[in-house]
Amino acid sequence: MKWRRFPSETVQSIFTAVEEDDTINPEVSLQDEVINLQCSQDAIWSCYSLCLQFWEEGFTREGLLRLINKVLKGGELTESERMQYKYIRARYKHLRFAQRLYSKKHESHLLFRQTTVYLGHFQDAFRNGKKSNIRYYGNILRLFLSAPAWTIVRYALRHTELDNEKGFLSYRQDQIRKLQCLLSTTELTGKAFHDVRKIISQHVSYFDTARSIDPADINAHQVSQFLANINGLMGDKHDDMVADKLAGRKPYDEPSILDDNIRQPLELFLARYPL
Repeated sequence: MKWRRFPSETVQSIFTAVEEDDTINPEVSLQDEVINLQCSQDAIWSCYSLCLQFWEEGFTREGLLRLINKVLKGGELTESERMQYKYIRARYKHLRFAQRLYSKKHESHLLFRQTTVYLGHFQDAFRNGKKSNIRYYGNILRLFLSAPAWTIVRYALRHTELDNEKGFLSYRQDQIRKLQCLLSTTELTGKAFHDVRKIISQHVSYFDTARSIDPADINAHQVSQFLANINGLMGDKHDDMVADKLAGRKPYDEPSILDDNIRQPLELFLARYPL
């Protein structure tokens, strides 16, 4: 399939937006008007095209394998290598969100999705010094990043069938209804918390992409920054939850009250979202 190609300035813009998509800034807010959900068929095609280009041009398979193999051999990643790994994983996550958002089936390719998940588990493992997890997830990633698997994944990503305007709008609204349901209880399990964060992360990825393509889209820029604050707060909380689980201090799925500094902006987002 033929995808749109963007100039380097646009790719740099989405890199900046993704880098900021978990920036905590409690001062950001939303205007009184509702969030603009209009997205044409051409815009859907452009959004997926940019996400695909962002992933394809950001790293090489061999470079990612070098980082994984270094950790598997007992080496410590330098600060520069840790940032490199972080940005590669961010590109995977952004394209995974794009597949869920824009594809007709609203799901990511299985092998690509699993690679993205294992990249996260591997990162958690070397951050927390869990050698058994490093070996387990590292060896799986080596298999998933083998040349045959890589060929299959790239073909699938480049041959994704996109949804139409109506289907894209319906999918996003269904996600918000799910978010409303999740927030209707005072306490959230680890899984429910993760589900809330996943919905927010998907939405911030859309507005990140939209503002990168059209820098004049003030609504997309504002919503992107507002959701980035929520995303950052939830990311810090999730890191604590994972660390507590790995250290045996607290089960990941034990219900707990959602902090007000997270719940309140989530409820404001829901109030501004047209259903």
